[in-house]
Amino acid sequence: MTQPLMVGAFSPSVLLRTGRRLGLVGPEVAEVAVPSSPAQFRALLSGELDAALTSPDNVLAYRFVPGNPLGRTGDVRIVSAVDRGLGLALYGRPGLTSAAELAGELIGVDVPDSGYAFALYAALDALGLRPGDYRLASLGSTPRRLEALLTGGCAATMLNAGADLRAEDEGAIRLAGAPRPYLGTVVCALGASPAARGLAAALSETARTILGGGADDVVVDEAAKALRLRPDTAARYLRRLGDPGAGLVADGRADVPSLSTIIGLRRRYGTAPAGDLIAGGLIDDPDAGGEPGR
Repeated sequence: MTQPLMVGAFSPSVLLRTGRRLGLVGPEVAEVAVPSSPAQFRALLSGELDAALTSPDNVLAYRFVPGNPLGRTGDVRIVSAVDRGLGLALYGRPGLTSAAELAGELIGVDVPDSGYAFALYAALDALGLRPGDYRLASLGSTPRRLEALLTGGCAATMLNAGADLRAEDEGAIRLAGAPRPYLGTVVCALGASPAARGLAAALSETARTILGGGADDVVVDEAAKALRLRPDTAARYLRRLGDPGAGLVADGRADVPSLSTIIGLRRRYGTAPAGDLIAGGLIDDPDAGGEPGR
Protein backbone atom coordinates (compact mmCIF):
# COMPACT_ATOMS: atom_id res chain seq x y z
CA MET A 1 0.00 0.00 0.00
CA THR A 2 1.36 3.43 -0.98
CA GLN A 3 2.36 5.65 1.95
CA PRO A 4 0.02 8.66 2.21
CA LEU A 5 1.47 12.08 1.41
CA MET A 6 0.00 14.48 3.96
CA VAL A 7 -0.35 18.01 2.58
CA GLY A 8 -1.44 20.84 4.88
CA ALA A 9 -3.59 23.61 3.38
CA PHE A 10 -5.46 26.61 4.78
CA SER A 11 -8.24 26.54 2.17
CA PRO A 12 -9.40 23.60 0.05
CA SER A 13 -7.08 23.38 -2.97
CA VAL A 14 -9.09 23.41 -6.18
CA LEU A 15 -5.83 22.84 -8.06
CA LEU A 16 -5.05 19.66 -6.10
CA ARG A 17 -8.61 18.37 -6.40
CA THR A 18 -8.67 19.08 -10.12
CA GLY A 19 -5.37 17.24 -10.51
CA ARG A 20 -6.87 14.25 -8.72
CA ARG A 21 -9.92 14.29 -11.01
CA LEU A 22 -7.63 14.42 -14.06
CA GLY A 23 -5.51 11.53 -12.80
CA LEU A 24 -2.43 13.73 -12.40
CA VAL A 25 -2.40 13.75 -8.58
CA GLY A 26 -2.36 10.29 -7.06
CA PRO A 27 -4.90 8.98 -4.54
CA GLU A 28 -2.13 8.76 -1.94
CA VAL A 29 -2.12 12.58 -1.61
CA ALA A 30 -4.21 13.55 1.42
CA GLU A 31 -5.24 17.19 1.89
CA VAL A 32 -5.24 18.20 5.56
CA ALA A 33 -6.98 21.40 6.70
CA VAL A 34 -4.84 23.51 9.06
CA PRO A 35 -6.25 26.30 11.25
CA SER A 36 -3.28 28.71 11.12
CA SER A 37 0.28 29.10 9.88
CA PRO A 38 1.85 28.23 13.28
CA ALA A 39 -0.22 25.04 13.38
CA GLN A 40 0.78 24.21 9.80
CA PHE A 41 4.49 24.59 10.45
CA ARG A 42 4.36 22.86 13.83
CA ALA A 43 2.97 19.84 11.97
CA LEU A 44 5.49 20.16 9.14
CA LEU A 45 8.49 20.44 11.47
CA SER A 46 7.28 17.49 13.57
CA GLY A 47 6.74 15.25 10.55
CA GLU A 48 2.95 15.10 10.82
CA LEU A 49 2.80 16.81 7.42
CA ASP A 50 4.97 15.89 4.42
CA ALA A 51 4.32 19.10 2.51
CA ALA A 52 2.37 22.32 2.79
CA LEU A 53 0.51 24.67 0.48
CA THR A 54 1.43 27.96 2.13
CA SER A 55 2.58 31.54 1.75
CA PRO A 56 6.26 31.92 0.81
CA ASP A 57 6.59 34.34 3.73
CA ASN A 58 5.87 31.46 6.09
CA VAL A 59 8.83 29.61 4.61
CA LEU A 60 10.97 32.70 5.24
CA ALA A 61 9.79 32.93 8.84
CA TYR A 62 10.27 29.29 9.75
CA ARG A 63 13.64 29.03 7.99
CA PHE A 64 15.34 32.30 8.94
CA VAL A 65 13.50 33.97 11.87
CA PRO A 66 14.00 32.34 15.31
CA GLY A 67 11.44 34.73 16.77
CA ASN A 68 8.60 33.22 14.72
CA PRO A 69 5.45 32.11 16.59
CA LEU A 70 6.91 28.64 17.24
CA GLY A 71 10.27 29.94 18.42
CA ARG A 72 12.13 27.45 16.22
CA THR A 73 13.40 27.17 12.66
CA GLY A 74 14.09 24.29 10.30
CA ASP A 75 15.26 23.33 6.83
CA VAL A 76 11.97 24.31 5.20
CA ARG A 77 12.18 25.05 1.49
CA ILE A 78 10.04 26.32 -1.37
CA VAL A 79 9.67 23.38 -3.76
CA SER A 80 7.58 25.19 -6.38
CA ALA A 81 5.36 28.21 -6.92
CA VAL A 82 1.62 27.60 -7.24
CA ASP A 83 -0.13 30.94 -7.74
CA ARG A 84 0.28 34.72 -7.62
CA GLY A 85 -2.24 35.41 -4.89
CA LEU A 86 -5.56 34.44 -6.51
CA GLY A 87 -7.07 37.85 -5.94
CA LEU A 88 -5.50 38.57 -2.56
CA ALA A 89 -7.01 41.86 -1.40
CA LEU A 90 -8.17 43.79 1.63
CA TYR A 91 -11.93 43.45 2.17
CA GLY A 92 -14.16 45.49 4.42
CA ARG A 93 -17.35 44.29 6.09
CA PRO A 94 -20.66 44.55 4.28
CA GLY A 95 -22.06 48.06 4.66
CA LEU A 96 -18.68 49.77 4.87
CA THR A 97 -18.69 52.99 2.85
CA SER A 98 -15.06 54.12 3.15
CA ALA A 99 -11.69 52.94 4.47
CA ALA A 100 -11.76 55.80 6.99
CA GLU A 101 -14.46 53.89 8.88
CA LEU A 102 -11.85 51.26 9.80
CA ALA A 103 -10.16 53.64 12.27
CA GLY A 104 -10.35 52.06 15.70
CA GLU A 105 -11.91 48.88 14.30
CA LEU A 106 -10.79 45.25 14.70
CA ILE A 107 -8.81 43.97 11.69
CA GLY A 108 -8.39 40.23 11.22
CA VAL A 109 -5.07 38.53 10.42
CA ASP A 110 -3.76 34.97 10.54
CA VAL A 111 -0.99 36.06 12.91
CA PRO A 112 0.39 39.63 13.01
CA ASP A 113 3.94 38.77 11.89
CA SER A 114 3.09 36.94 8.67
CA GLY A 115 2.91 37.47 4.92
CA TYR A 116 -0.77 38.20 4.38
CA ALA A 117 -0.69 40.49 7.43
CA PHE A 118 2.22 42.42 5.87
CA ALA A 119 0.22 42.80 2.64
CA LEU A 120 -2.68 44.04 4.77
CA TYR A 121 -0.50 46.65 6.49
CA ALA A 122 0.70 47.88 3.09
CA ALA A 123 -2.89 48.12 1.84
CA LEU A 124 -3.99 50.03 4.93
CA ASP A 125 -0.97 52.34 4.62
CA ALA A 126 -2.00 53.12 1.04
CA LEU A 127 -5.48 53.96 2.34
CA GLY A 128 -4.08 56.36 4.95
CA LEU A 129 -4.36 54.09 8.01
CA ARG A 130 -1.19 53.53 10.06
CA PRO A 131 -0.41 50.98 12.78
CA GLY A 132 -2.15 52.21 15.90
CA ASP A 133 -5.12 53.52 13.92
CA TYR A 134 -6.75 50.07 14.13
CA ARG A 135 -6.73 46.96 16.36
CA LEU A 136 -5.53 43.50 15.30
CA ALA A 137 -7.09 40.10 15.99
CA SER A 138 -5.32 36.79 15.25
CA LEU A 139 -8.10 34.78 13.60
CA GLY A 140 -6.20 32.06 11.75
CA SER A 141 -6.74 30.74 8.23
CA THR A 142 -8.57 32.42 5.37
CA PRO A 143 -11.85 30.48 5.85
CA ARG A 144 -11.90 31.53 9.50
CA ARG A 145 -11.26 35.17 8.61
CA LEU A 146 -14.00 35.11 5.97
CA GLU A 147 -16.46 33.80 8.54
CA ALA A 148 -15.41 36.51 10.99
CA LEU A 149 -15.81 39.24 8.37
CA LEU A 150 -19.33 38.11 7.47
CA THR A 151 -20.50 37.61 11.07
CA GLY A 152 -19.12 40.77 12.65
CA GLY A 153 -15.95 39.25 14.12
CA CYS A 154 -13.77 41.81 12.34
CA ALA A 155 -14.24 44.89 10.20
CA ALA A 156 -11.68 44.00 7.51
CA THR A 157 -9.22 41.28 6.52
CA MET A 158 -7.19 39.93 3.59
CA LEU A 159 -9.00 37.35 1.47
CA ASN A 160 -8.22 35.35 -1.67
CA ALA A 161 -8.58 31.94 -3.33
CA GLY A 162 -12.36 32.06 -3.70
CA ALA A 163 -13.00 33.44 -0.21
CA ASP A 164 -12.75 36.91 -1.76
CA LEU A 165 -15.43 36.04 -4.32
CA ARG A 166 -17.74 34.63 -1.65
CA ALA A 167 -17.21 37.81 0.37
CA GLU A 168 -18.22 39.94 -2.62
CA ASP A 169 -21.34 37.82 -3.11
CA GLU A 170 -22.23 38.57 0.52
CA GLY A 171 -21.74 42.32 0.13
CA ALA A 172 -18.17 42.77 1.42
CA ILE A 173 -16.23 45.67 -0.08
CA ARG A 174 -12.89 45.27 -1.87
CA LEU A 175 -10.68 48.11 -0.62
CA ALA A 176 -7.19 47.46 -2.03
CA GLY A 177 -5.18 44.69 -3.64
CA ALA A 178 -1.86 43.15 -2.65
CA PRO A 179 1.31 44.64 -4.16
CA ARG A 180 2.61 43.11 -7.38
CA PRO A 181 4.48 41.13 -8.50
CA TYR A 182 3.37 38.76 -5.78
CA LEU A 183 3.63 35.08 -4.96
CA GLY A 184 0.63 33.82 -3.04
CA THR A 185 1.03 30.06 -2.61
CA VAL A 186 3.97 27.68 -2.80
CA VAL A 187 4.58 24.00 -2.20
CA CYS A 188 6.86 23.76 0.82
CA ALA A 189 8.64 20.79 2.40
CA LEU A 190 11.15 20.04 5.13
CA GLY A 191 14.53 19.21 3.60
CA ALA A 192 15.01 17.51 0.25
CA SER A 193 11.73 15.72 -0.41
CA PRO A 194 11.32 13.66 -3.60
CA ALA A 195 7.66 13.13 -2.69
CA ALA A 196 7.05 16.89 -2.45
CA ARG A 197 8.86 17.41 -5.76
CA GLY A 198 6.59 14.81 -7.33
CA LEU A 199 3.52 16.61 -5.98
CA ALA A 200 4.88 19.92 -7.30
CA ALA A 201 5.39 18.43 -10.75
CA ALA A 202 1.84 17.04 -10.75
CA LEU A 203 0.38 20.40 -9.68
CA SER A 204 2.37 22.21 -12.38
CA GLU A 205 1.04 19.80 -15.00
CA THR A 206 -2.47 20.36 -13.65
CA ALA A 207 -1.96 24.12 -13.88
CA ARG A 208 -0.82 23.85 -17.50
CA THR A 209 -3.89 21.76 -18.33
CA ILE A 210 -6.18 24.33 -16.70
CA LEU A 211 -4.53 27.26 -18.43
CA GLY A 212 -4.77 25.41 -21.73
CA GLY A 213 -8.55 25.14 -21.31
CA GLY A 214 -8.52 21.39 -20.78
CA ALA A 215 -10.30 21.26 -17.43
CA ASP A 216 -12.87 24.07 -17.33
CA ASP A 217 -15.84 21.97 -16.25
CA VAL A 218 -13.81 20.14 -13.61
CA VAL A 219 -12.45 23.37 -12.12
CA VAL A 220 -15.88 25.00 -11.94
CA ASP A 221 -17.37 21.89 -10.35
CA GLU A 222 -14.57 21.55 -7.79
CA ALA A 223 -14.58 25.28 -6.97
CA ALA A 224 -18.34 25.23 -6.42
CA LYS A 225 -18.13 22.21 -4.11
CA ALA A 226 -14.90 22.88 -2.22
CA LEU A 227 -15.23 26.66 -1.82
CA ARG A 228 -19.04 26.78 -1.62
CA LEU A 229 -19.33 29.13 -4.60
CA ARG A 230 -22.38 29.80 -6.73
CA PRO A 231 -22.05 28.46 -10.31
CA ASP A 232 -21.48 31.95 -11.74
CA THR A 233 -18.95 32.72 -9.01
CA ALA A 234 -17.14 29.43 -9.66
CA ALA A 235 -16.86 30.50 -13.31
CA ARG A 236 -15.26 33.76 -12.11
CA TYR A 237 -12.84 31.68 -10.06
CA LEU A 238 -11.85 29.77 -13.21
CA ARG A 239 -11.12 33.05 -14.98
CA ARG A 240 -9.06 34.19 -11.98
CA LEU A 241 -6.81 31.13 -12.37
CA GLY A 242 -5.88 32.36 -15.84
CA ASP A 243 -5.02 35.92 -14.77
CA PRO A 244 -1.27 36.37 -15.50
CA GLY A 245 -0.84 38.72 -12.53
CA ALA A 246 -2.89 36.81 -9.97
CA GLY A 247 -3.44 33.27 -11.22
CA LEU A 248 -1.60 29.99 -11.58
CA VAL A 249 2.16 29.70 -12.12
CA ALA A 250 2.32 27.09 -14.89
CA ASP A 251 6.05 26.39 -14.75
CA GLY A 252 6.30 26.29 -10.96
CA ARG A 253 9.11 28.85 -10.89
CA ALA A 254 9.43 30.98 -7.77
CA ASP A 255 10.71 34.09 -9.56
CA VAL A 256 13.05 36.58 -7.95
CA PRO A 257 10.91 39.74 -8.46
CA SER A 258 7.90 38.18 -6.72
CA LEU A 259 10.01 36.80 -3.88
CA SER A 260 11.64 40.21 -3.54
CA THR A 261 8.18 41.72 -2.96
CA ILE A 262 7.54 39.19 -0.19
CA ILE A 263 10.93 39.83 1.42
CA GLY A 264 10.50 43.60 1.10
CA LEU A 265 7.15 43.50 2.91
CA ARG A 266 8.66 41.44 5.74
CA ARG A 267 11.58 43.83 6.08
CA ARG A 268 9.22 46.81 6.14
CA TYR A 269 6.62 45.49 8.56
CA GLY A 270 8.08 42.48 10.37
CA THR A 271 11.20 40.66 11.47
CA ALA A 272 13.74 39.68 8.84
CA PRO A 273 17.46 38.88 8.98
CA ALA A 274 19.94 40.65 6.74
CA GLY A 275 21.54 39.03 3.74
CA ASP A 276 20.43 37.41 0.51
CA LEU A 277 17.60 35.18 1.69
CA ILE A 278 16.86 33.85 -1.80
CA ALA A 279 20.41 32.52 -2.07
CA GLY A 280 20.27 31.20 1.49
CA GLY A 281 18.56 27.92 0.71
CA LEU A 282 15.02 29.28 0.54
CA ILE A 283 14.33 27.50 -2.76
CA ASP A 284 14.76 23.74 -3.07
CA ASP A 285 17.64 22.98 -5.43
CA PRO A 286 17.54 19.32 -6.52
CA ASP A 287 20.59 17.86 -8.21
CA ALA A 288 18.60 17.01 -11.33
CA GLY A 289 17.77 20.01 -13.53
CA GLY A 290 14.36 20.98 -14.74
CA GLU A 291 12.56 20.34 -11.46
CA PRO A 292 9.81 22.75 -10.33
CA GLY A 293 10.91 25.65 -8.18
CA ARG A 294 14.00 26.60 -10.18
